[in-house]
Amino acid sequence: ELEQALCDYLKVNHVSLFTNGTLALVTALQALRITGEVITTPYSFVATSHSLLWNGIKPVFVDIDPKTFNMDPARIESAITPQTTAILPVHCYGHPCDMEAIQKLADNYNLKVIYDAAHAFGVMDAQGSILRHGDLSVLSFHATKVFNTFEGGAIVCNDAKTKVRIDHLKNF
Repeated sequence: ELEQALCDYLKVNHVSLFTNGTLALVTALQALRITGEVITTPYSFVATSHSLLWNGIKPVFVDIDPKTFNMDPARIESAITPQTTAILPVHCYGHPCDMEAIQKLADNYNLKVIYDAAHAFGVMDAQGSILRHGDLSVLSFHATKVFNTFEGGAIVCNDAKTKVRIDHLKNF
């Protein structure tokens, strides 16, 4: 019931709940079968990079824009190698990343995009929830977040097939 209520509130297609945001990040990477290298930001809680390492994936750090504290899209392309399979940006403090620039790079290099949206519960842009961007978005409901359940997390996805895979991995 909570998953459906969150879908309705956030205006997204599918939500899978987890015990915390870290497990949601770990599972999101597994759900998309991410391997090799993933471009991410060093300016985040350690769970972002730990989720990569725990899946045997090498984090490749790209610096932030000093005004937004989000990953600087202008620095992503130079970090892409033949081993790069995804980009894992973080929406910092409720300020959305430059999702258009990130998606353009992802499309050009055939990369997946998983947003760490731990700070972005309920954040909207002109077209609606920012959680609809990328391949997946991951939420945290930790006590330090705007919407909290003391602990918890979720993966937001756009299609039923991916939701089934996420739920299978969660319950495996």
